[in-house]
Amino acid sequence: MPKNSKVTQREHSSEHVTESVADLLAHQEPVDYKRSVLNVAGESWDKQKEGDEELDAENRPAWNSKLQYILAQIGYSVGLGNVWRFPYLCQKNGGGAYLVPYLVLLIIIGLPLFFLELAVGQRIRRGSIGVWNYICPRLGGIGYASCLVCFFVGLYYNVIIGWSIFYFFKSFQYPLPWSECPIVKNGSVAVVETECERSSATTYFWYRETLDISNSISESGGLNWKMTLCLLVAWSLVGLAMIKGIQSSGKVMYFSSLFPYLVLVCFLVRGLLLRGAVDGIMHMFTPKLDKMLDPQVWREAATQVFFALGLGFGGVIAFSSYNKQDNNCHFDATLVSFINFFTSVLATLVVFAVLGFKANIMNEKCVVENAEKILGYLNTNVLSHDLIPPHVNFSHLTAKDYNEMYRVIMTVKEGHFKELGLDACLLEDELNKSVQGTGLAFIAFTEAMTHFPASPFWSVMFFLMLINLGLGSMIGTMSGITTPIIDTFKVRKEVFTVGCCIFAFVVGLIFVQRSGNYFVTMFDDYSATLPLTVVVILENIAVAWIYGTKKFMQELTEMLGFRPYQFYYYTWKYVSPICMAVLMTASIIQLGVSPPGYSAWIREEAAEKFLFYPTWAMAILISLIILASLPLPLVFILRQFHLVSDGSNALSVTYKKGRMMKDISNLEDNDETRFILSKVPSETPSPMPTHRSYLGPGSNSPMEMSSAPNGRYGSGYLLASTPESEL
Repeated sequence: MPKNSKVTQREHSSEHVTESVADLLAHQEPVDYKRSVLNVAGESWDKQKEGDEELDAENRPAWNSKLQYILAQIGYSVGLGNVWRFPYLCQKNGGGAYLVPYLVLLIIIGLPLFFLELAVGQRIRRGSIGVWNYICPRLGGIGYASCLVCFFVGLYYNVIIGWSIFYFFKSFQYPLPWSECPIVKNGSVAVVETECERSSATTYFWYRETLDISNSISESGGLNWKMTLCLLVAWSLVGLAMIKGIQSSGKVMYFSSLFPYLVLVCFLVRGLLLRGAVDGIMHMFTPKLDKMLDPQVWREAATQVFFALGLGFGGVIAFSSYNKQDNNCHFDATLVSFINFFTSVLATLVVFAVLGFKANIMNEKCVVENAEKILGYLNTNVLSHDLIPPHVNFSHLTAKDYNEMYRVIMTVKEGHFKELGLDACLLEDELNKSVQGTGLAFIAFTEAMTHFPASPFWSVMFFLMLINLGLGSMIGTMSGITTPIIDTFKVRKEVFTVGCCIFAFVVGLIFVQRSGNYFVTMFDDYSATLPLTVVVILENIAVAWIYGTKKFMQELTEMLGFRPYQFYYYTWKYVSPICMAVLMTASIIQLGVSPPGYSAWIREEAAEKFLFYPTWAMAILISLIILASLPLPLVFILRQFHLVSDGSNALSVTYKKGRMMKDISNLEDNDETRFILSKVPSETPSPMPTHRSYLGPGSNSPMEMSSAPNGRYGSGYLLASTPESEL
């Protein structure tokens, strides 16, 4: 310490000296408060701990390139939902008209909240637990709730990857095993399997050969060993991709993010060359404008936007925390959001080009079957030959000719028409058969591919695409667990990742029972929707209303080098919280109006049947929602009443040349607000001379130190790029 410093003078003089922390900061040489006599809390100085904290930001892994990071965010946000959920919603909710509410909600909810998560992750450079502990310790439960939801989603999401792996390996044969019904021997007679004959070959293969599904959730039926093995392979792939953090997962993303686009483009080109593809696309984008006034359409669009971008899971924050602080995360948010949207539109084009082809195939099959019925009625004189138009040729019967014949017969035989059992065979009816989720991927799409030339090749490509889409999302989901836990508790990355995958595999065995598909449905419907909505609302409130929108905008200006549009100020502060609150209310009402249930496959009927969950399953369902939401009130209560530390236990400030770290606690509420959130100068004027660079109650924001003389990161006293590990 300099000989002329006030502290040295006090030691050699009896004169009373009054000084403040601000006076100490005025010295030209760095002062370590923990090692000085001003350590009023009596905190012991741990050199090793201090060194670890100081080097933490410098040693934090980083993306090898901007491209790698963008591909990781795209791989995480673009998932299975883009392929099998968005097309279904588009068809169900007005075709092309559905794109309008979706795009509006993407701009006023999706983009601002996605940008918010990217910004806080990049600014604080921590996982979800550390970020929300730092911004508002009392809302630190947000990070823990995100981790729990990620765990629940990861459990069943990887089962879907397991199903895709099973179909992938089954695709290496010709003909495809789901192209025809199996033949069974009944004594000396060979007959078609009854369950398959009453449904279809692809439906039978899905429910019986793949899942070997039971009739209800109450009938466990034991483990399905084929699916158990596929689930083990799926978790092994995730573990290998995650074991080295972004060093390993980042490289995986080059393939898992780009390959699905290659497959989608190939499928689109091939699909457009198929007969009937244009019918499917025209049906898809024919707008039903009256649907735009339906509140249910807007609710489903908001939910899809919410989940499509992966908001609230913590994966977005985890990925952005590995960025440099001057990275333009606003550009990233806009780019990824609209790539996600255009991917959904591309996938919709592919799906309905293929389903249009399938609809034509099924319509032709219908025409042939009903034409045979009519010929039978003509031969038995049930119908008169005079009813058949002269130009109709049964050997080359077109759908148009059949429809004309059908209308004539229906008009003449009006009283007895139902007894004939004839179908209308309208292409529109086939196109209106809505399918989503597993029904689209493993039944409708697989059936269409059986009619493709070189069908095994297309099947291999399709299921390899699903595996990569799922793997990209799983890496982001698992990062939402591993990054905050490793940041907060300093566990070994490799050990924790392997342990997490093994534990998840063991718990995930519930999904590979014969009744496992019903548990997948339960977790998909109820484990994430409501808890995540609450999480994102609290994230928005924590930044916009507790931390302060103006303050956050100032920090973004310092971090990005430009001021974000005022649009974000109003959406963060008013529009997004209101919209999310409406969405949460609508979700709760929907849960109350729609009784919890699931579609069970009844073997004897070879058909699906809606069943209500039994009491014990309802208890599991409610427990999932409560458990995922529990950290939010629990952490708030514990920290509100000081039952646990908010991350530190002493007022200590450590300064080094070019770097500053702070650790504040045990302050009154006003003091805590002043130090952590920083009041504006008019409210708490700084005791420091104006020429000093000092972060204290009088500064505009914790990032104000960036205006050091030597550029953005000059040699003045700067705020550390990351908070201390305890925050």
